[in-house]
Amino acid sequence: MVSDAAADAADLRDIAQTANAWPFEEARKVVARLQKSGRTSAIFETGYGPSGLPHIGTFGEVARTSMVRRAFRLLTGDTIPTRLIAFSDDMDGLRKVPDNVPNKEMMARHLGKPLTQVPDPFGTHDSFGAHNNARLRAFLDAFGFDYEFMSSTQCYRAGRFDDTLRLMLERYEAIMAVMLPSLREERARSYSPFLPIHPKTGIVMQVPIDETRPASGTIVWRDPDTGERFETPVTGGHAKLQWKPDWAMRWVALGIDYEMAGKDLIDSVKLSGQIARALDAVPPEGFNYELFLDENGQKISKSKGNGLTIEQWLSYGSPESLALFMYNKPREAKRLHFDVIPRQVDDYVQFLDGYTRQDGRQRLSNPVWHIHAGDPPAPERVAQAGAETGTSVSLSMLLNLVAVANSEDKAVLWGFLRRYAPGISPQTHPRLDAMVGYAIAYFRDFVKPAKTYRAPDETERGALERVSEALAALAPDATPEMVQDAALDVARTVPRYQNLNAKGATPERPGVSGEWWKAVYQVLFGEDQGPRFGSFAAIYGIANTRALIARALAGELIADHARFMDARKAS
Repeated sequence: MVSDAAADAADLRDIAQTANAWPFEEARKVVARLQKSGRTSAIFETGYGPSGLPHIGTFGEVARTSMVRRAFRLLTGDTIPTRLIAFSDDMDGLRKVPDNVPNKEMMARHLGKPLTQVPDPFGTHDSFGAHNNARLRAFLDAFGFDYEFMSSTQCYRAGRFDDTLRLMLERYEAIMAVMLPSLREERARSYSPFLPIHPKTGIVMQVPIDETRPASGTIVWRDPDTGERFETPVTGGHAKLQWKPDWAMRWVALGIDYEMAGKDLIDSVKLSGQIARALDAVPPEGFNYELFLDENGQKISKSKGNGLTIEQWLSYGSPESLALFMYNKPREAKRLHFDVIPRQVDDYVQFLDGYTRQDGRQRLSNPVWHIHAGDPPAPERVAQAGAETGTSVSLSMLLNLVAVANSEDKAVLWGFLRRYAPGISPQTHPRLDAMVGYAIAYFRDFVKPAKTYRAPDETERGALERVSEALAALAPDATPEMVQDAALDVARTVPRYQNLNAKGATPERPGVSGEWWKAVYQVLFGEDQGPRFGSFAAIYGIANTRALIARALAGELIADHARFMDARKAS
């Protein structure tokens, strides 16, 4: 007899065959590849250049590849073993001394050497490459990624690439035929896919190859400074490859089935694919994701420093919100700036909240299924005393709570939350507690300076006074719906805000236009939009909300913000 869990898993697998979420589209390509090749395992790869520290792009590539891997596992019923290789190109030569390291003069003496032969300027590891590899692994481990780390240096030296390197030497002319048309004339005259390691200086040499000797597995070259002639094995770590041939060699030697890359590497992917075919192999499946843009719509560049670091994101949003940003529309260019963070945090909360109410097909299209490898946590809802159902608190609501509470103390904000929903705490709702911290930091650094309070006109003043009176008639523990309805009933009486085209609207009970809420948010919160008013007022408290309205009508919110901005300019 099939268990309910097994039946559910089988149903989900059937649904996955036609699921339209992009990780399933990608995973189906890997399934078809294995069916054609007859291979019995799938290997996914991401690459990393350890000349610098892991960054937000590193996270994005590993997160997205992990999503495709998880989709593949569901499609195949987890019957085909999978691996994710995080590969470090740590045998690359050190081209320049990074700006953010100590002991720059020491490092300058080792320019050109493989990163794993450059002493660690921080003094914590055997080499600069080892130091950054350790940072990469700690970075990936911190996010709980399931991966297998591989070092280029170790693979070259251990002979893991030797067979493929010998094959590349045999197919030298075919590889050159792929590469030379892509190079400038001057570069083409001296180009070789093989880079010998100088036996005396240890430098990765960019030199022409005088002779290839496939029978002995060696290349012959000359030191351009001394004219000395050397014969170097292409195996055993005595030479490495230029990066495009190296990429292709790795695909072939490791049997990579899937690897994605940025849009800026489209031509490189094509060239490496041609080289793989010249070695009688099929390039891996994959796609080219779009690059990120800064606040001005310009492409993010490490040299320009116009990007957002992962540390900055995690100061204002959860790792899950960052994973959601990476999940959404990977083939479209997106702005990666501070102002996108709150929306991603709130969207994640909304997707997680909706997951429990969805059927199998909807769940496979819900980003949280992919973010949490098919097993999302339960949403952290808060409920008023005696209420059977609760609601998930948004970051936008917390931002406004921080504003009106006039406090950056988490304990104060938790006081409002506990008064609304007794029994909750940072211990029972750790994700909510983290969001409170994000709200405080984001409000302090971005929201408060950007607020623009305005005085109400006479119509707005009269309407807000009546809202305050309507709230006074409610019980202190009124539900969010009661508060919302009270505010809406006031707006229905104001011709300016009446909307007879709204669904269900009648002349006797007109709908309410969005201009009403825009006015409320501008006068009370200094913004054009905000959280659902009823939910906010219920958590903040009826009496506190009435006091907020009174302060707005008295001009105190405008005056307080003006003093804040003056003090900020003076500091």
